[in-house]
Parts: sequence; C-alpha cells; structure tokens
Amino acid sequence: MVKPKPKKGNHPGKDQKVKPPKTVAYLRVSTVDQDLEKNKADILKLANDRSFGKVEFVEEKASGYKTGWKDRKVKKIIDDLKKGDRLIVPEMSRLGRSMLDILQLLSICKEKGIDVHAVKGNWSLNGTIESKIIMTIYAMAAEIERDLISQRTKEGLRAARAKGKLLGRPKGPGKSKLDKFRPEIEALLKNGSPKKFIANRYGTTPANLHNWLKKNKIDVKPDTNLIT
Repeated sequence: MVKPKPKKGNHPGKDQKVKPPKTVAYLRVSTVDQDLEKNKADILKLANDRSFGKVEFVEEKASGYKTGWKDRKVKKIIDDLKKGDRLIVPEMSRLGRSMLDILQLLSICKEKGIDVHAVKGNWSLNGTIESKIIMTIYAMAAEIERDLISQRTKEGLRAARAKGKLLGRPKGPGKSKLDKFRPEIEALLKNGSPKKFIANRYGTTPANLHNWLKKNKIDVKPDTNLIT
C-alpha cells in the first residue's frame, strides 16, 4: 500500500521562518546634560557584543521622582514586548522613581519572559542563576525602602505633633476614611512615595486618593533632599 505524500505546509519549521527576538533600548533623561549619544553608543556596543541584532531606540524626557514607570513610555514598551524579547537600559535606575517602582517593573518582565539588560554594572535579568540573585537583592532593597518610608512617616508625625498640628479626623460633613491619615499621607508624598503605593496602603483606589487630595487642596511636592 502506497503511503500518501505529506502536503507542503505540514512542517511549519521548514516553511516558516522563526521571528527573531525584538530588542528595544529605553532612554530616559531628566536633565539636559545627560549624554544621549554616549548612552546609545554604549547600548549598541552591548547589543553587538551579545549578537542581539537590530536595536530600536525609544527616548523620553521625564523626571524620575515625579512620574512612575506606568506613566511613561516604558509601560507601552513592556506591554508590546513578548517572551524572549529584550529591553536594554543604560542603568537600572532609569526604569523607575524608586526601588519599589523598579522591582515592580522587573517582576512584570520576569512574568512575561522579557530579558532586561543594563549597560552600567553589566547586569542581565534573563532567567539565569545570576539574574535570580540580582532579583533577590532588589527585593531586599525594596523591603529596606519600605522600612525607611515607615520610619520617615513616623518622623513626620512626630514633627507635626511637635508643631501642635491637630491629628485625626476633622469634625463636620464630608468625612473620609483618609482624613485621619492626612499627616501620614502628606509625609509619604513629601518622601516621594507613588500615589498607587499610598492608595494601597490605606485601602483605597488611586482615583479616590486623587479626588481626596484635590478636595482637601493637598499639593505636597516631593522633597528631593529626602529622596535617596
């Protein structure tokens, strides 16, 4: 009995080319004196040394402590990249406003299978044992940052009490569960904490927090002297 010949197209490996991983370089600058061209050259050298192929550059001018990563172009990059794709940055600090912010972004990249490379320090988060160690260190640093935020919040409360500032929920209509935490929230904002972090801490949504801040005319700017 003659066996039928297999039709063309039954073996996608032979008929279809495997799409190579995409490599995107994210460049965020917050000051005019940062040298973009040098950063580009360093990134291209890293990509060439590791045979990454073509690199797509995405540039953005934004302040690190004013906007979190979800409010910047890097979010769209992460949304568009797929498993096996690569993200290159001049240094890890370019990814977020705080260690907590950076750790959150890196965790999402890990879940999606996106490799992250940084020129400074020659760091690679690509599923290797080395990258797992780096993630552990970042997690420890984020925990330390949480403790520092808590400590600074307590210091802010003590300072408020020392100045005779009334703490607790004010009397009258329009009360909110956030009212009694106003000194703490102001201290966190001054420390540069993301509003999403503050909202989660006090059991509300970022939208409710925004409305509450607007209603109470709270416009606390981060104190750059406290941000490390």
